[in-house]
Amino acid sequence: METRDGTERTYDVVLFGATGFVGELTARYLAAHAPATCRWALAGRSLDKLERLRDRLAAEHPRCADLPLVTADAADRDSMRALAESARVVATTVGPYVWYGEPLVAACAEAGTDYVDLTGEPEFVDLMYLRHDARARETGARIVHACGFDSVPHDLGVYFTVAQLPGDVPLAVDGFVRSNAFFSGGTFASALTAMGRGRHMARAARERRLHEPRLVGRRARAPLAAPRFSRETGAWALPLPTLDASVVARSAAALPQYGPDFRYRHYAAVRTLPMALGGTAAMGGLFALAQVPPARRWLMDRYEAGQGPDEERRARSWFTVRFVGEGGGRRVFTEVSGGDPGYDETAKMLAESALSLAFDDLPKTAGQLTTAVAMGDALLERLTRAGIRFRVADSR
Repeated sequence: METRDGTERTYDVVLFGATGFVGELTARYLAAHAPATCRWALAGRSLDKLERLRDRLAAEHPRCADLPLVTADAADRDSMRALAESARVVATTVGPYVWYGEPLVAACAEAGTDYVDLTGEPEFVDLMYLRHDARARETGARIVHACGFDSVPHDLGVYFTVAQLPGDVPLAVDGFVRSNAFFSGGTFASALTAMGRGRHMARAARERRLHEPRLVGRRARAPLAAPRFSRETGAWALPLPTLDASVVARSAAALPQYGPDFRYRHYAAVRTLPMALGGTAAMGGLFALAQVPPARRWLMDRYEAGQGPDEERRARSWFTVRFVGEGGGRRVFTEVSGGDPGYDETAKMLAESALSLAFDDLPKTAGQLTTAVAMGDALLERLTRAGIRFRVADSR
C-alpha cells in the first residue's frame, strides 16, 4: 500500500521497541486484533529477541509465524531512516524519548511516515515540534505523541465531553484521575528523567511559545490550579503538572468546537486528606532526589527498564477519569474508564492509534498533532469497541 503522497511502502505498521515490556504487550494486541490484511512487522535492536517474541506470538496466533522482523537501532540514524521509509505508520515504545526518540521522529517527518509514541515527556514533545513539525507538514507526516495513558483518556475524554456541551460559547472542563495501577521500569525512568530536566523542559516550552502561531479571536488554556476539595467527585483534587493538560489545550486550540474561550484543569483525585498530604510529600521527595544525578541513577537501578507488573497484578488494576464540563448554562458529568492503564490499556491505545492512522478515513492533517485532532471520532469509536468506556454520567 501507499502513503498519502503515493509512495509505496512494504508495511502498513511497524512496531519499534517490540521486545520491551509495553512493546510486547502491544505486539500481543496487534497479533490478536490487527486486520488480516494488515502488513505489520516487529522491530528492535536484537534479532534474537525479536525471533523469540515472534515464537511466543505464533504459539497463540499461528499466522504470526512468518511475521517480518526488522533490526533497527535508535542510535543509528541510517537504520531509523530505513525503518521510516519501509512503513506507512511507525509505533514506538523506545524511551526515555528525550534520549532516544528524536532520530525516528526526524526520519518519519522526512519520509512522510505517520508516527505514534507513548511519551509523557513535555520537553521531548516541545523539541520535536520546534525541530520537525515544519518538515512533517511539508511531507504530510502525522506526528502524534502521547498515544497511551499519557494522554489518550484525557484528550479524547475532553473531546467527548465538549461534544455534550453547546457550541460557540465559553467552555470549562475539569478532569479528575484515579487509578490503583503500578508502573514499569521504563515508565519510572522516563518520569525521573523528566523530573531531573526542569530547566531544559522550561526552556523548550518557552521556545515553543515563541514559535507557535497565536490564536486569533479564540482562547485555549490549561492553567495549573490550586489543590482543593472537589464536591463534584467527593475527593481531594491535587493539580497534576503532566503533559496531559497541554495536549488538551492544543486540541482545543486546533478544533473550533471547543468554543471561543476554553479552559481545562487537570487533577489527581484522592479520597482522604491524609492520602493527599502523603502523596504530595512523596512526589516532592521524588522530585528533589531526581535533581541529584547520583540519586537519580540509584533510583533507576532499583527498577530496571523491561520490568513491570505481572499479568495477575495488571488484571486487578483500573483507572477512571471523571470530567465536569460547563458552558452555555449546561453542566455535564462524563467518565472514561478501563483496566490496567499503564500497560494493558496503553498497549491497546497505541495499537489502535497506529491502526487508525493506517486504515481509517481521517481529516486531512499533517505535522505534530494530538490524538483528538488527528483521529478524533475514529479513535474514540475504536477504543470503545476495544472495551474502554466513554459515558455521560449526568447532565443538568
